[in-house]
Amino acid sequence: MKCPNCGVEIKPRNPLLTVDVIFEIGDGILLIERKNEPYGWALPGGFVEYGETVESAVKREALEETNLEPANLYLFGVYSSPDRDPRFHTVSIVYVATARGEYIKAGDDAKDAKIFTKETLPDNIVFDHRKIINDYFRWKRSWI
Repeated sequence: MKCPNCGVEIKPRNPLLTVDVIFEIGDGILLIERKNEPYGWALPGGFVEYGETVESAVKREALEETNLEPANLYLFGVYSSPDRDPRFHTVSIVYVATARGEYIKAGDDAKDAKIFTKETLPDNIVFDHRKIINDYFRWKRSWI
């Protein structure tokens, strides 16, 4: 990319855009166990592809990783701490959704997928997903 005024080459260095979904299933949420580093449990999600809307990306990623389609998408928040992902600087747009589909099946880069309640969350949650999940349960409690 070049500056239209002076012709100097511009090398943008922007955070990578990602999406995550908090699937509400009964009293719990769905997490996936990652096949790739960093290993551990995470919310279903991934990178937004060029030319793709974030809504399309969250649906695609959720379906690939869990065999479930997000329904009733609700924008929950945006998480942008530069150290939220140990690999690179990412910004995640996080949604809450109900799940549509016949059964949960881990796929793509997910090794497993399970439903957890606030009390049964695993210890090894990666990225900043523990913070996102805690924010979610705090928000959910405020609605009761």
